Amino acid sequence: MTETVENLTFESAMAELEEIVRKLESGKVKLDEAVKTYERGIVLKKFCQKRLEEASLKIEKVMLDSAGQPQGAEKFEP
Repeated sequence: MTETVENLTFESAMAELEEIVRKLESGKVKLDEAVKTYERGIVLKKFCQKRLEEASLKIEKVMLDSAGQPQGAEKFEP
């Protein structure tokens, strides 16, 4: 859980974030560990959100023709 997020794939970051949510929702985590786990979750959430925004921009860019004109596709909404 100490790996920097830059070394994670989106999928592995999401999997770790889902595990954090399960762990915190269980209520079986000591306070200090819960705080550290929550902080890690915030970092992972920001990383995943950034990756989704980057993917959205790439999708929007791909849907433009060589002149930069839309090709009839709607804007991607995450």
